[in-house]
Amino acid sequence: MTHRNAKLTIYSRQLIITRLGEGRSAAEVAEAAGISRSTVYKWWRRWREEGVGGLKDRSSRPQRSPHALGEHVIAAIIRLRRELGAGPHRIAWELGLAASTVYGILRRAGLSVLARLDRTTRQVQRYERERPGELVHFDVKRVGKIPDGGGKRFFDVGWAETGAGKNRPGRSRRGYDFLHVAIDDHSRYAYVEALPDEKGPTAAAFLYRSVLAFAAVGINVERVLTDNGGCYRSAAFRDAALELGVGRRNIRPRHPQTNGKAERFIKTLQAEWAYLRPYTSNQERRDALPPFLDHYNYARPHTAIGNKPPASRL
Repeated sequence: MTHRNAKLTIYSRQLIITRLGEGRSAAEVAEAAGISRSTVYKWWRRWREEGVGGLKDRSSRPQRSPHALGEHVIAAIIRLRRELGAGPHRIAWELGLAASTVYGILRRAGLSVLARLDRTTRQVQRYERERPGELVHFDVKRVGKIPDGGGKRFFDVGWAETGAGKNRPGRSRRGYDFLHVAIDDHSRYAYVEALPDEKGPTAAAFLYRSVLAFAAVGINVERVLTDNGGCYRSAAFRDAALELGVGRRNIRPRHPQTNGKAERFIKTLQAEWAYLRPYTSNQERRDALPPFLDHYNYARPHTAIGNKPPASRL
């Protein structure tokens, strides 16, 4: 897979080889591709030495890591975590390591949050419904609108949201987009709309369109899980669910982790779409939402489902 910020894709590199084979000079090819001549020569050399396989990205992992932990140390960290339920500081004391080093190993092993481990077996607990549509998570996320010409998030602190997704009322004079999110518990298939508010009628209309969108890919929505926000407690949302024959379930107050799949997807939405790059207008960012959803649902690997895209479970 090509890095998302790479100047050239593998198809662009193949085009470089084709143009050189047609007799064009390296300078002409470099100018057409917007790269340096040394880059052209690099891919030409790799293609001559390795063929098409030489045009693929190579791992950036160093050949030697003299300070890397041995496999036996990593195994000991994981064993102490599972057997004792010990935290990074206790494990670090037992093994004579830095707590930050231990935490890094636990995080990469998926063991950093003790609440996710079964108290008896210390195995990671993953809860998911057995079939698509059995439970769909709903949530709303507010993001500041982008003015024409571009916002300041990448250059200043003038955006309405900074830090770990914290809303700071009054920081934006341009208003907000309200991202209404629906994500299937089993497949992780997602549907999103940027809407003007988070009122009951708006959430009810989004519910109607979500059910239709999921039905178009073969998902029959049986029940929805929401937080206790006013839009989900409204009569409009309740009546829409009744008309559609969709059950409703609310999370326990002050337990947002119950709606964790929606919370995690919103973080992905922010990192890989909303704040991925500078946008020149709010409409440009909105226009980028459908392509992102197509990529997320049909191409992007999801670690919780075996590094396959959500559509693979439909």
